Amino acid sequence: MKNTLKILCLVLVTILCLVMTGCQKEEAKPAATEAPAATEAPAEEAAPAEEAAPAEEAAPAEEAKTELTLTIAHIGPQTGGAAVYGLATYRGAQIAADEITAADNGIKIVLLNEDDTHDAEKAVNAYNSVMEKGAQMIVGTTTTAPCIAVGAKAYEERVFMLTPSASSTDVTADKDNVYQLCFTDPNQGSASAAVIKEKNLGTKIAVIYNNADAYSTGIYQTFVEKAAELGLEIVSTTTFTDETTDYSVQVADAQNKGADLVFLPIYYTPASQILIAANSIGYAPTFFGVDGMDGILTLEGFDTKLAEGVMLLTPFVADAKDDLTVKFVTKYQELYNEVPNQFAADGYDCVYALAEAAQKAGVQSGDKAEAICDNMIKAMQELKISGLTGTMSWSANGEVDKVPTAMVIKDGKYVGLDN
Repeated sequence: MKNTLKILCLVLVTILCLVMTGCQKEEAKPAATEAPAATEAPAEEAAPAEEAAPAEEAAPAEEAKTELTLTIAHIGPQTGGAAVYGLATYRGAQIAADEITAADNGIKIVLLNEDDTHDAEKAVNAYNSVMEKGAQMIVGTTTTAPCIAVGAKAYEERVFMLTPSASSTDVTADKDNVYQLCFTDPNQGSASAAVIKEKNLGTKIAVIYNNADAYSTGIYQTFVEKAAELGLEIVSTTTFTDETTDYSVQVADAQNKGADLVFLPIYYTPASQILIAANSIGYAPTFFGVDGMDGILTLEGFDTKLAEGVMLLTPFVADAKDDLTVKFVTKYQELYNEVPNQFAADGYDCVYALAEAAQKAGVQSGDKAEAICDNMIKAMQELKISGLTGTMSWSANGEVDKVPTAMVIKDGKYVGLDN
């Protein structure tokens, strides 16, 4: 009996233990379900992340696919004696390219750049280089002789060019693909004579020009024609070449013949030497130049006091108060710590003109230069734009129509002649 009771007690104890163990397992179940709950919470929070990138917000990516990427090449002298011109046109062009791209109007400008050192052969090499890199059109070249050489090859290969400052009529002659943003030499020569007559700046005129340079010779020829028409008296005409270093003979001839105004249809480097030579003999006539004179104030080693009172024709006046000029001059000074000359303004306007013409011509990203050339020609003849250098339109011969501005150097700055 006692054994039976012991057995029953053991059975009861075993049952009780099993019941308690079962209860403990049941109580542990909520703790086990809490762990998945913790992993589900991030999943719940992840849902908004999927909504943060809805399909509708992919639209800008679609727009980016239709954006026009325009590859423009700039070619000009950035080393050597004419560097001031090429550096200015490139800097102005780059500012315009950056502005257009930043405006987010569906156009991105990629600006290639090559230095031609104002040498025709190097300019052609520079042209070959940018074409290999995918240039669709060209801002350039900056100076006349290289532009004539490059223009001939670009005509054969059907590449559209807009030169900021190569002003000879030879640049565009027999080439329908080359356009000019600057005044042509004939226009500069005749306009200079007209300003001299209108403002009564001189009664006896001397002319010193480079007879080895197409730019200088072209301006000289039309100046003489217009001067004769207006009754201006030319008392001295002397010449020099690219190799000339001494200008004392030319200056002495002007002085000996009583010239009270010396017309200089030349670049700023020889002009600076002529001013030095005149100062050395106490000869102080009025000096009148053209757009090639622009840059004399930044010529390294030149005493800018000698340029005080020098007059010149240019399409751009840096001290103008219109919003576009003020914005450009401010930006240029921030970047390069100098006042921009007209060549910088020319380069700037070139890029804007090409961008607008490209849109009008229906140019697409990646189009080959030869495929768009004819459409660019047509579009340029339909353009009328207002830029830093005036309101511009173009004729079928590539010549620009705009009005020149006469400037004078006062206190080391370019100011309008009528200011």
